[in-house]
Amino acid sequence: QAQLVESGGGLVQPGGSLRLSCAASGFTFSTYALRWYRQSPGKERELVAGVSSFGSSSSYTDSVKGRFTISRDNAKNMGYLQMNSLKPEDTAVYYCNAVMFQRNYWGQGTQVTVSS
Repeated sequence: QAQLVESGGGLVQPGGSLRLSCAASGFTFSTYALRWYRQSPGKERELVAGVSSFGSSSSYTDSVKGRFTISRDNAKNMGYLQMNSLKPEDTAVYYCNAVMFQRNYWGQGTQVTVSS
């Protein structure tokens, strides 16, 4: 059964860093593009970053460019989101998503709270 499990969220002060992890199992992770989304209360789910199946290309929403880095290790079936210089507006539940054509898998989410 295909599964994605996020970890690494928590409470961090403004300006701090967190590294989110996404563990994949039950499908051929290396053939799927990987994306990170986030959702804050009262807001729609937002695409934060994406990386191609082999990690050769990545993209970011403007608000996180220069602060967040998406990466993956296909040998370990793992995806990552390194988040630096965190701001209160980055507070959200973060979800990893693996997608290949019509196949689409989601994790359960991990809470990130940026507050002093």
